[in-house]
Amino acid sequence: MNCADHFKRMNKGFDFGQALAEADRCLLCHDAPCSKACPAETDPAGFIRKFRFRNITGAIRTIKQNNILGGACGVLCPTAELCEKECSATGIGQPIAIGKIQRFLVEYAREMDFSVFEKAEPRPEKIAVVGSGPAGLSCAAELAKDGYGVTIFEAREEPGGVLRYGVVSFRFDLDFLAAEMAGIKNLGVEFKCSSPIDSRESAENLLKKGYQAVFLAPGLWDAVSLKGAKPPIKGLYSSVNYLEGLRDGRLESLAAEIENRTVAVIGGGSVAMDCVESATRLGAKDVYLVYRRSYTQMPAEEDERIGALQNGIHFLLLNQPVDFVIDENKGIRGLKLVRTALGGVDASGRRSPVNIENSEWILDTDVVIEAIGNKADDQSPTWYPNVKLNAKNLIQADSKTGKTSVQGIFAGGDIVRGPALVVNAVQDGKIAARSIKAYLSSL
Repeated sequence: MNCADHFKRMNKGFDFGQALAEADRCLLCHDAPCSKACPAETDPAGFIRKFRFRNITGAIRTIKQNNILGGACGVLCPTAELCEKECSATGIGQPIAIGKIQRFLVEYAREMDFSVFEKAEPRPEKIAVVGSGPAGLSCAAELAKDGYGVTIFEAREEPGGVLRYGVVSFRFDLDFLAAEMAGIKNLGVEFKCSSPIDSRESAENLLKKGYQAVFLAPGLWDAVSLKGAKPPIKGLYSSVNYLEGLRDGRLESLAAEIENRTVAVIGGGSVAMDCVESATRLGAKDVYLVYRRSYTQMPAEEDERIGALQNGIHFLLLNQPVDFVIDENKGIRGLKLVRTALGGVDASGRRSPVNIENSEWILDTDVVIEAIGNKADDQSPTWYPNVKLNAKNLIQADSKTGKTSVQGIFAGGDIVRGPALVVNAVQDGKIAARSIKAYLSSL
């Protein structure tokens, strides 16, 4: 099988006519509830209004000036739970497809070779950004727009963070990512890849080397596991390792591991949905989604859940994984489960799963992918030894400024929030950039 055919490209977005027809449905609300609901302040009402009145370049400017990753957010944002959920048109029909219009306008700008920004006059101040995911890219772009010298330090061989290594290509392909990255590079941002900030080269050392400020956005790249730390087990993957493997050259070997085999994915979020769909595309015989709560309590978007069902994914709901079945050759042979019932409402606002006594059973499977969350690297406290952390090794930063306990060091994205949306990380980067500018002006 040619794996690239299954993974290489995203589905096409709106064409001009479709986008304009959708924009023409906008009610042009005075109070614009959709714009209030965008975590990154992309201002959907503003760009849709301009597009509707044929001010195309104005619409594009609104998106990119407010959100340098407007294209990525148009593709990846759960708009049904954010801006589109608040759309006034919902009361009389379907909400405006805001994300699809946003994606179209960004892609159309590239077709026109239209650039929103001109390179600013350089300033003497230098800022270091740690991590090239959405938060780091957003912060770097906001600073570079005003001429600040920004260097992004990225531990991996290629920039992009979760956009490159944490999302499957059929949802967000590398060509689209490259176009988003090009806009940031054109602002003058410098990228230093394969340059980890760690115990040998800490964030505090960057301040000593002449950077006037540091923005920490390394993300969360260590996976939560059912059984905690353990040696490699054949057929067992974390979602981090599995999704990264689909992007970093291991696609063919993963396909050989999964084709014609039974795969179980643990989890109920969007990452789990990426895992089950990609396993199907790799030719798995059967794919099971194992989730301890009910269908309606799954954090994945409704269209993702429906799509998985339509693709033949077997949903094993109200089942809690408790252990793996491993043969003498240390390979996965099954997943031990216990059935659950829903109890009272917990801190998440959902009814909590309660194990049912004497209901244990074993699901026969050849591959298990754990998509139950990410956490900070156990070594991360040594990367910024003087920065205050919480019990989960997440950085403690002011939500309104991004300031940490160390003067000149700011932070944002998942390393502060825990696992969150791309659009949240973009806003964290914008907030930190504003604070860094204010901080530098006070020196």
